[in-house]
Amino acid sequence: MSSEPIHTDMEHAEEHDTMTKKRIWNVFYILLAITTVEFIIALYLVPIGIGGWHMLYSTANPIYIVLTLAKAFFIVGYFMHLKFEKTSLVFAIIVPVLFIIGLILVLTNESHHWIDLRM
Repeated sequence: MSSEPIHTDMEHAEEHDTMTKKRIWNVFYILLAITTVEFIIALYLVPIGIGGWHMLYSTANPIYIVLTLAKAFFIVGYFMHLKFEKTSLVFAIIVPVLFIIGLILVLTNESHHWIDLRM
């Protein structure tokens, strides 16, 4: 007799039943709403303002970053099926963000070096 565990079709079905057509469309509409908000900020609020609402670049940029990370979560989580695998989702989003932050810090330090050389 084999000592391998028997995997039922129900365990396999549970993993893939979570992505129904309804859920895919819901995620699509969430991504559409986030993208719409980004476009409104980029095209109207920052350059010209709407109804007295004017946004500075210093406040718009962090909002872009948060909205983009939210979109990355939905895309990676639902369309790449990593929402159901928590560890993979963390490694897929957090690790690249940490590398990008480190790259920005290194490049900022390097730019200060070149500015100092010119003086």
